[in-house]
Amino acid sequence: MNVAKVIELVGESDVSWDDAAKNAVSKANKTLEDITGIEVQNFTARVDDGIISDYKVNVKLIFGVREDED
Repeated sequence: MNVAKVIELVGESDVSWDDAAKNAVSKANKTLEDITGIEVQNFTARVDDGIISDYKVNVKLIFGVREDED
């Protein structure tokens, strides 16, 4: 891979921040090829009645740019 592209995603989960990141990668993997890594940018959560009810992570997802086969 000579060139990579980076996009930003928000993953969500009601289980954990780790699961939220995995969800973001899993969804992206359905439409993108050659995902090589992520960089976690931010952790946030929604709290209901003193308990975390929804975990969110902002991730930068890195994947290869396809080269033309001329």
